[in-house]
Formats: sequence, structure tokens, C-alpha cells
Amino acid sequence: MLLLTSMLQATELKTVESNEKTDEARLTVFNRDIVVFRSTVLGMHPFERATRAQARIAQQTEMSGEHHAKAVAVAPGMLIQIDGAGSFYISPEDIDPFQQETLESVTENAVKALNQSLAHSLSSILHALGYTALATLIFAGAIWLLIKLRRMVMRRLVNFAHEKMAELNDVGALLIRRDRINWMLRKTLQLLTWLIILLLGYQWLGVIMSQFPFTRPWGEHLNGYLFGLVLMLGSAILKAIPDLFVACVIFALAKLFAKGMNHFFDLVQNRSIEISWLDADLVGPTRRIAVIAVWLFALAMAYPYLPGSGTEAFKGVSVLVGLMLSMGASSLVGQAASGLILTYSRVYRKGEFIRIGEHDGTITELGMFSTRIRNGMGVELTLPNSYVLSSVTKNYSRVVSGDGFVVDTKVTIGYDTPWRQVQAMLIEAAHRTPGILPEPSPKVFQTALSDFYPEYLLVCQAIPTDPRPRAEVMNQLHANIQDVFNEYGVQIMSPHYLGDPEREKVVVKSNWYKEPASPP
Repeated sequence: MLLLTSMLQATELKTVESNEKTDEARLTVFNRDIVVFRSTVLGMHPFERATRAQARIAQQTEMSGEHHAKAVAVAPGMLIQIDGAGSFYISPEDIDPFQQETLESVTENAVKALNQSLAHSLSSILHALGYTALATLIFAGAIWLLIKLRRMVMRRLVNFAHEKMAELNDVGALLIRRDRINWMLRKTLQLLTWLIILLLGYQWLGVIMSQFPFTRPWGEHLNGYLFGLVLMLGSAILKAIPDLFVACVIFALAKLFAKGMNHFFDLVQNRSIEISWLDADLVGPTRRIAVIAVWLFALAMAYPYLPGSGTEAFKGVSVLVGLMLSMGASSLVGQAASGLILTYSRVYRKGEFIRIGEHDGTITELGMFSTRIRNGMGVELTLPNSYVLSSVTKNYSRVVSGDGFVVDTKVTIGYDTPWRQVQAMLIEAAHRTPGILPEPSPKVFQTALSDFYPEYLLVCQAIPTDPRPRAEVMNQLHANIQDVFNEYGVQIMSPHYLGDPEREKVVVKSNWYKEPASPP
């Protein structure tokens, strides 16, 4: 009893001191709130009244045995007595006007709470220990029974699953593995078992704590807290159902609209319908942009109806995500914008042969953030779209009609070789090369008259569209040019000036049309 009294004093002094600086003081006995003092009585501040009441109760409960509290009317308030001796006084000014309380209700609640706190006699403690032992045995027995039940259910479920699997054909048995079924069933039953054990342990803890005066308030509040939490979650779910229904309707409409747009873009891509502002080559990126725009619009419309969208946590996460995107996605947005510009400006298409800076090859993929090309050696190059947009792009496939690409090569021959002969030899070498189209006919242009030699540019059109055949075509064309020049005795050499020759390096008119050139 002395131990309980000292615990009471320590607890109450700490409680009273915590409210010393306020206009009210709460009197608590063994963690149970008794009454709140809000007024000054006989010159005593609420804190002083609570301190005196605590000391008085501690003195009255020093004697062993049963103690009983009651209320006696002492105008204008009520006097609370323990075993016929006054403990504290409740004034009408102690009533909280905002709680719609009355003096009678406050007094009744105080007497009831005080009697519950004073029930700590030796007999009550022994009864509490007995109930605790009984509740512990029941709890342990329930856990044992639950484990036995789980094993039995697991065994029957596994046998049932194996029987059903035996009825399947060989393909079905291969698709559904027994070890995976056993693992899934075992984990599911373990989860349910632990959930039930946690609920039983929660109830057991509440019963145990309710048996002792010091922990009784906590035990009484455990079940109330659990049921309150369940009711709160249930009510929140019920309140969120209409908003969730609206959000689901918005997403369903967005999905339906996106499906309709996909069908429309399929018709445009298959050229079933023709639209002046949308080419078939632009259907892919336009489809992605339109679908993303539809879902972003649907998300913005459904956002207010999502559960928790108005909470501070949800707003904080939204701000954090926005800040991360704004700080880390600047270059990403620039790449995407460059990709859109390249796509809709129609600089190139998939399958075309291009040259970007010092890189050339056939386009294999047009991405939003990068462009991939494969050169003649079969090496795949990934070029950022911002680099592509800032570089000069040469498209060798755009000028041709149909499949294929432009092939060009340059040679420099001295002025003493007739230009007509050089043009004829280059055209003959092009005709000998497999893959070079005879129509349109290969052409030769004199692109420059340098100090020591003219520059000849052979331009022709080839059939292949793959990167490696183009490299093979170029290899064969260069080989044929060397063969043709060797056959006609013309050196592929670019002379440089070192001194005046003995005679002028000019072509006499009789040699203007040397083979394979022919006069007009």
C-alpha cells in the first residue's frame, strides 16, 4: 500500500506541475483523470487546489483496505469525500461552458473515476493476478490451436491444389509449378496467422492492463482506440467511395478516348484516311504525345477526388516531386524538345542515310531524347537530339525517289588528262558496280579548279537501304574506279607544283575524246 501511495504521489505531483503555468489544473489518480480545476476557491489557485487534493488523497489511501468515494452537496458546489473525509471541492466555476457540462455530471464522473482508481486493495490485486494468469493461458492456448489449425488447413489446401494440377494437361502442369503454389499458400496462411495473433495479443494486452489500477486507464482505452481506428478507417473509406467513383469514371473516359485516338492514328498510318496536317510518318510520335496529354489531363481532373489529395503530406510529396523534376530534368526537357523539333520539322526519317557532323549512317531509331544510326561497319551510334539539332545534317536519301540513297565520291586528276575522258571513266566505273541504278544516270561534276588539278565528283543512286550494303557498294565502286583508270592508263594522282615543266601540261584537241569518251 505504501508503494502504491508513493506511486500516486509521484505521478500526481508530476501531473499537477505540468499545469502550473496555465489557468487550469488536472487532478489524475493512477493515470485516470478525475476532475479539472478552473476557478480560485478561498484564495487558492487551481494549481494549489490540485496539489492539496493530491496530498489529501495520498494521505487518505495510506490505510490498507477498501476505500470508497462519494459526493456531498456543500453550497454552492460539491464536496468529494473518501471514507467520509473530505478530499477536494468542485466549484460551479470549474465547469467548462463549452462542453455543455453540469455540476451534477462532472461530480458523478469524478466520483466514478475516483472509485475506479481506488480499487487497489490486496484482494483486488490478487483477483487481478488471477485474471491475468487465466487470460495468459487462454491466449497461449489460442495461439497453439491457431498454429495447429494453420497446419491442417495448409495440408488440405496443398492436397487440393495438387489434385487440381493433376487434372491439367502437360502444358498446364508446366505453366503452374508446384513449388510456387506451395510457397504462395504457405505465405498467405502465415500472413493470416500473424494477423490473427496480433489481434489476439492486442486483446490480451488490453485485458491484462485493465486489471491493475495504474494501467487500467490504458487498458480501457486500447479497445476503444482499436474500434475507433476501425470506425475512422471505415467511415473514411465510405466517404471516399463517391470521390473514387468519380475518379474511376474520369480514368475510364480517358482510357476510352485514348483507345479511340489509337484507332484514328492506325487509320492514318495505314493510309485508310488522309489528313493534310498529319503525315503517316508522324503518326508514331503524335500518337504518343496525344495519349500522354490525355492521361495528364485526366490525372489533373481526377486529382481533387483522390483520397488524401487535400492532406499536407500529399501536398508535401507533390511539391517535392515537382522540385526534383524542375532541378534534375532541365537537360531532359531540352532533349525532348529537340526531339519534337526534329520529328515535326521532318529533317530525316527512319531508314534514311544521313551524315551528322563527322558521323554518317542509316537511321535505325528516332527517339524522343536521342537518335540512333548504324554506320557502314555495323557500329551503332547514339546521338543526343540536342547535338543533332545544333549540327549540320546531310540527308543522302531525301533527294531520291523511292528506296535507296545517293552515293558520291571525289577524285582529283591532273590538268594533262582530258576531263571528258575522266568523266567517261567515272561513269563506266559506276555502271560496273552492282547496286548502282542505271536510271537516273550517274553524273560527274567538276566541283573546283584547284591550282594543280580539277576536282571531279561522281554522284549516282544506289538501291540498298541497309547500312552494310551501302559500305559494300562504296567499296566496290572505289575498286572499279581504280580498275577503269588502270585499263585506260590514267594515273589517279594529284600533282603539286615544284617547278615549270619542259612543256605545257595541256591536252591537244586530237586527244579530247580519248577512250572511253565519245564526241557528241
